[in-house]
Amino acid sequence: MTALLSFFTTRIHSNAYILLILCTLFWGGNTIAGRLAIAQVSPLSVVSLRWLIVSSVMWFFYGRQVRQEWHLLRPHLLKMVLMATLGFTCFNSLFYIAAHQTTAINIGIIQGSVPVLVLLGTMSLYREKVHLLQSIGIILTLVGVTLVATQGHLTKLLELSINPGDGYILIACVCYAIYTLALRSKPNVSAMVFFTVLSCIGAITALPALAYEIATGAAYWPTPQGWLIVLYISFFPSLISQVFFMRGVELIGPARAGVFINFVPIFAPILAVLLLHETFHFYHAIALAMVLAGIWLSERKKTLQTDSKHSQ
Repeated sequence: MTALLSFFTTRIHSNAYILLILCTLFWGGNTIAGRLAIAQVSPLSVVSLRWLIVSSVMWFFYGRQVRQEWHLLRPHLLKMVLMATLGFTCFNSLFYIAAHQTTAINIGIIQGSVPVLVLLGTMSLYREKVHLLQSIGIILTLVGVTLVATQGHLTKLLELSINPGDGYILIACVCYAIYTLALRSKPNVSAMVFFTVLSCIGAITALPALAYEIATGAAYWPTPQGWLIVLYISFFPSLISQVFFMRGVELIGPARAGVFINFVPIFAPILAVLLLHETFHFYHAIALAMVLAGIWLSERKKTLQTDSKHSQ
């Protein structure tokens, strides 16, 4: 055990690339967990249990620090409630509901729209200029997402015939993009303290959705396999990935670390084919290529600017 801990500390904890690849692999695995949860645990039960577990663990380690820095957090409490509601409760609720109605491949590829949605948000909210490459990137990504939602038949838009699950995950991505934009003005506290408070709020704001699920008779408690899924979701995509991503940002900076998020729409389809035996259609390949190309183009200007600053 000591040797394993030493290996993690010296080799993995100091290697940003390993940390960030594992982080995005676990996030990609979240789509698989969402599909495996079908008939094992109801969607809103997953969300409630997830944030209850995460917030309990985080509070155990960082509760004292939260109390010490509460004076810095309190003025931002309403904003943090909105952020946790959108980024944690709404995103995850729609995510797991979507997993009951569409494939993990679709979910993974559509998630690739988040960086472009964030870019659109910065255009409208912060009046940032959009360059030609970014505009092309936005169009490519949106067309790619639409291609997935219409199963390769764009004419379905005229018939308004789109899988509801794809619609739910797209709305979830909008919620997460808004949450991401709000991070620009987060309180001046450590990332772990901030995440602890958001996870606690998320555990509370998930309760009304769970109450609704119970009231409508749609809720069901996890089976033994369902508990394994809930524990995976709580510890890997939630806790461990957050810690790994924060450490990655600390090692190589936010701009370079952010590029690794593009691995999520790659890992998710691969895992879906390998573990769920889902069919990867030709339109998935085209859409994935368009989404990744769109993300690359939309971030290209930012990358060039960052590299230029580092070279000065």
